[in-house]
Amino acid sequence: MMAKKPPKPAPRRIFQERSKITALPLYFEGFLLVKRSEYQDYKHYWTELRGTTLFFYTDKKSTTYVDKLDIIDLTCLTDQNSTEKNCAKFTLVLPKEEVQLKTENTESGEEWRGFILTITELSVPLHGSLLPGQVIRLHEVLEREKKRRIETERTSSSFPEKGKEPIEDYVDVLNPMPACFYTVSRKEATEMLETSPSLGNMILRPGSDSRNYSITIRQETALPRIKHYKVLSVGKNYTIELEKPVTLPNLFSVIDYFVKETRGNLRPFIYSTDETLEMKGFPVTSLK
Repeated sequence: MMAKKPPKPAPRRIFQERSKITALPLYFEGFLLVKRSEYQDYKHYWTELRGTTLFFYTDKKSTTYVDKLDIIDLTCLTDQNSTEKNCAKFTLVLPKEEVQLKTENTESGEEWRGFILTITELSVPLHGSLLPGQVIRLHEVLEREKKRRIETERTSSSFPEKGKEPIEDYVDVLNPMPACFYTVSRKEATEMLETSPSLGNMILRPGSDSRNYSITIRQETALPRIKHYKVLSVGKNYTIELEKPVTLPNLFSVIDYFVKETRGNLRPFIYSTDETLEMKGFPVTSLK
């Protein structure tokens, strides 16, 4: 059942941990029922709208998202008639898929609709039943999003290579390495995962040479197992050495791949601060 009362914002610590994963600005958040093309039914997610991306979390306390959806190329948002009381349903029509969303109440639906249209169309929708204060928030978000896009375009244009694909996430410019990257050895990574399993179970670390990387994971089975995967730097891409190698455009996508393939069972290992890690006895220099 969906919550009857509007959810409270995530605590500051959770907000800080999520901000380490992406530097995209948080515009709106709340519970959503989401049905993507690969889902058989709706999934209940705590959802954050950051920039033009929706990040989906299993609950409001999770620090690692299990899925995300870029809506910058939104074609249209269509409302659906719902037979359920106090419920709003609409569909996000994107070039490659249609995503159905359901909110916990009609007021929440109006807010989600307003924020999504504002950041994708870069204008505040005129129709709707939002209160004056909510409309003011939309105008504030609109100005922030316009400014963010200008800054992103300036940063992108500073790269000398022409014909290069647009940067996937603003975070890739500001934060070149995922938050779960630590300059530790294979042994140290294993000790970190075994000592503090509540902080996550996946670490990205330097490989045996200075060019490539490795991922160390701790699988929760009857007997916890540690596994290591090589991530090779191939040109501008990164290849995960699996039975069927997987090539991805950046290290953020590598982490996303492991999270999605395990349906969120693998979570990036993230300390609140590097000082906390050093107190544990690990000489870490996190590249953030």
